[in-house]
Amino acid sequence: MKRKPLRNLATIAVVGGLVATVAIPAYGAYQYEAETKTVQQLAEEGAQSVVVASEVKTAELQRDTYSATTPKEIAQKKAKEAAAARARMGISASVNMDLSLVGPGSGAVRGPLGKITRVGDGFRSRGGAHHGVDLISPCRTPIFAMSDGVVRVSQESYYGYGVAITIDHVIDGRKVNSLYSHLTNGTRAVKVGDHVKAGQVIGLVGQTGRAFGCHLHYEVKIGGSLVDPMAFLRTNAG
Repeated sequence: MKRKPLRNLATIAVVGGLVATVAIPAYGAYQYEAETKTVQQLAEEGAQSVVVASEVKTAELQRDTYSATTPKEIAQKKAKEAAAARARMGISASVNMDLSLVGPGSGAVRGPLGKITRVGDGFRSRGGAHHGVDLISPCRTPIFAMSDGVVRVSQESYYGYGVAITIDHVIDGRKVNSLYSHLTNGTRAVKVGDHVKAGQVIGLVGQTGRAFGCHLHYEVKIGGSLVDPMAFLRTNAG
């Protein structure tokens, strides 16, 4: 009868030992704060900080380090580029000329004017002395290159032609030359040696040289021989 109390005491001792073994490390790991802190204080302690080197300096944005993006800036940029192009070509600043124009059509050969409203003296008129055709059009109407080619002549005074441009082409394997004359002074947009594209603006209609009224005198030669420019366009232009 005396052994039963001893067995109970032993059991209590073992259980107590187990509880102490499990609980003591947990209690030992927890440390009470010396004082109570607010949520804001705890957040400030855990916040990240950024260190900026003292030698770092802000870079000033230069005007020419970014491209135009607004419609106004794009228009100003285009106007500036057009003015520079006119200056390179020797075009007077007083001449209003859009060098970005492209003649109508999509073929390798195109008409020299956007729209031919009326034909004056035709090919071989005046007793055979007229070597081209007169295309009546208001002064300062844009003139376009007939086809791809290289500028041979670009002068402010070219015999009786006045302000004139001639271009050498190779069309269907044949050597072809086109002439554009009586242009307005100071409107030549190409110079000798320039490579031009079909439909590229090269100048403006005028009445310089031996001319009466605004019109374009237009000539075409194939292999050095004059041909009817209108017949050539009807056969080849697209």
